[in-house]
Amino acid sequence: MKNKHLISACILGILLCPDASLAQEPAAAEGERLFRSRCGSCHSVDPGENRAAPHLSELFGRAAGSVADARYSKALSASGFVWDEERLHAYLNNPRQAVPGTTMSVSVRDQAQRSAIITYLQNLSTGPVH
Repeated sequence: MKNKHLISACILGILLCPDASLAQEPAAAEGERLFRSRCGSCHSVDPGENRAAPHLSELFGRAAGSVADARYSKALSASGFVWDEERLHAYLNNPRQAVPGTTMSVSVRDQAQRSAIITYLQNLSTGPVH
């Protein structure tokens, strides 16, 4: 009888606490949609495909201003930081405040939208994600 209750408790636990990756799937899908509509005209997620701005493939853990053959402002090239979640939130919220002198003028003020875009970009990165 104890085994029956233990099995029931395990099943209930699985149902009530689904895999965290399942919860991220809708956020990543929404992030991809937002990325394409808000960022995709200037940025690509394909490695080596720079547009008006650098590609964002493998963004996390990468030094700012370091993509070969991409156009950067002097301010971003000289910033000396590495992209992580916190830095990207600040930059997307207000690029010109986060890096005075940057040429990026598009901001994503809505925190939920920023988070969705960042989740999407994190899912594309195999490097360190913080």
